[in-house]
Amino acid sequence: MRNSKKKTEPKPMPEQETMGSADDYAPGASQGDGERGDPTFSSSADATADTSAGTETDAVEEATGTSMRAESDLASERDKYLRLAAEYDNFRKRAAKERQDAGSRAQADLVRHLVEALDDVARFAHVDPATTDSTTIVQGVDMVEKKLLKALANAGLEVINPVGETFDPALHEAVATEPTSAKEDDHVVSRVYQPGYIFKSQLLRPARVVVKQWNG
Repeated sequence: MRNSKKKTEPKPMPEQETMGSADDYAPGASQGDGERGDPTFSSSADATADTSAGTETDAVEEATGTSMRAESDLASERDKYLRLAAEYDNFRKRAAKERQDAGSRAQADLVRHLVEALDDVARFAHVDPATTDSTTIVQGVDMVEKKLLKALANAGLEVINPVGETFDPALHEAVATEPTSAKEDDHVVSRVYQPGYIFKSQLLRPARVVVKQWNG
């Protein structure tokens, strides 16, 4: 009797997946490690580092140059200041000396005008009173006074002798008052005790006067 069972054919084995080689699992075989190990990536990183270093060097050199220029400018400005200070000091000394010399010249010029009057004073101071009358002495002193006033007037002196003028407190000093019956004579100078003097618009001494006063 035939065996009716069919022979069972062995099933084919499934294809085994290809195992990766040992190199695939070696350290540094991952994608990231591959990039780090890539010569192109390494060269790029080196170039970046070189560029960064170069930039830092340029910045340092630029800062050094700026500092040196600033020091040079500061030294130049200091030199200018010292020169200017020296010039101003010389100008100040020169101006002071010129003022002093001008004052000395003005004083010498004034004394030069007074020399002749001084000679007259000396002559009359040494006359023999036994042989000189009083009239001659008075005339001589009057002549000396006129010479002195003329010399001082040429130098800029002005005499204040305000008899008959209205009292001016800026130029006159009232030492006394006297009554007057005329209203128009109120505050008019009647007498001068001491004349005043003005030298080149500067009041040296006010005139001391007596002023009329109307009481109504």
